[in-house]
Amino acid sequence: MHIILLSGGSGKRLWPLSNGIRSKQFLQLLQSPAGEKESMVQRVVRQIYETVPSPSVTIATGEAQLDIIETQLGTKVDVVAEPERRDTFPAIALSAAYIAMEKGVATDEVVVVMPCDTYTEKCYFETICKMASCVEQRVADLVLMGITPTYPSTKYGYVVPVPGESGGEYRIVQRFTEKPDEENAKALLEQGAFWNGGVFAFRLGYIMDMVKGYIKADDFAGLRSRYSGFPKISFDYEVAEKAASVAVVPYGGKWKDLGTWNTLAEELPVPVMGNVVIDDCSRNTTVINELGLPIVCVGIENAVVAAGYDGIIICGKEASETIKPYVDKVDSRPMYEERRWGEYRVLDDTIFADGSHSLTKSMTLKPGKSISYQKHYHRSEVWTFVSGEGYFVLNGELRRVKAGDTVIIPVGHLHTLMAISELTFIEVQMGNPLIEEDIERFAWDWNNISI
Repeated sequence: MHIILLSGGSGKRLWPLSNGIRSKQFLQLLQSPAGEKESMVQRVVRQIYETVPSPSVTIATGEAQLDIIETQLGTKVDVVAEPERRDTFPAIALSAAYIAMEKGVATDEVVVVMPCDTYTEKCYFETICKMASCVEQRVADLVLMGITPTYPSTKYGYVVPVPGESGGEYRIVQRFTEKPDEENAKALLEQGAFWNGGVFAFRLGYIMDMVKGYIKADDFAGLRSRYSGFPKISFDYEVAEKAASVAVVPYGGKWKDLGTWNTLAEELPVPVMGNVVIDDCSRNTTVINELGLPIVCVGIENAVVAAGYDGIIICGKEASETIKPYVDKVDSRPMYEERRWGEYRVLDDTIFADGSHSLTKSMTLKPGKSISYQKHYHRSEVWTFVSGEGYFVLNGELRRVKAGDTVIIPVGHLHTLMAISELTFIEVQMGNPLIEEDIERFAWDWNNISI
């Protein structure tokens, strides 16, 4: 079975720990069976490999999430990055094309598409296997997972089965209804409708026929280069609601979207994480502190306090679903990122009265990892090494660096760095504008360097 995991999200509802790069699915706040911290995407991938026979997993994502996916999942998954965000249908089409054209998978193979951040249990993945079986048996061209509703929600789309049929592992779908009001939601429940769980199964050839209808290409690289030829539309609207042959497999187990602080808090292994002092009167309160500074909570009830590199939030749990418009007013760059080579966090970002700008980061490279050979057009940099050892290159000249050393990188000068041991340094940028996009990368082969 080939599984496509959809990884996107703006990171607004779990701010300040999440942002557009470190979205909610990458927050390592959950606990694995081994007692280790794991993220939502790590949990889902682990569950897939524990439950689904011989799975092949591909993550559909954006360029900004490539580094953190590699950091958290390594080589367990393939990754397909969209050249631009164009909604779920193009993302799924691109990933299907990768599976067909790059991996050479046969058109009769079953593909399952699912979110990467749903909090579920083992029977959810057993239901996915039932969906794949329905596709193999040609029950329908498209098979969906139908979540058994627990209340008349106005937040979800509904899948309405053909009336009069019951029993068995699947139902034939009559129609779809998108996010009804409460009165219509109650009526849909009386008709035996399911919530649309956002999980789809189909033969690879089924979606590839649609891909060829929009973009004709000889190889995957050619198709990806013409990605804008796909319409910007969701898979539900472009495929599910237009499909002539659709079935739904019911799922009645645990199913939660941990997309707000109140729902996430219910599944955390402990209510307090990090450097926190809290009194006994602070009932039903969750406190997460990623910073070194202490947080003291006294007499706070039914609340969430979260402190991260991007900011601090204090909100009532019942109000946590409403924070997005307020977070939208916060205009700041991400202050922490996980990269393939390690991580960085911003320590200071200051614009002075004369208009000059400085940005200070703490950067850590993992042993054996390196940053690209690069130059900047708008900034100079000063690096002060505080821990570990590595090799530094400036305009082709190699030198060894260690704790206590300082190097100066003028504007426009080529440079790269490789860690021998874990290497931490303080980077001070000066210039304008100070943005991550001010970078041009060049080829550099560490293997050909005598070190």
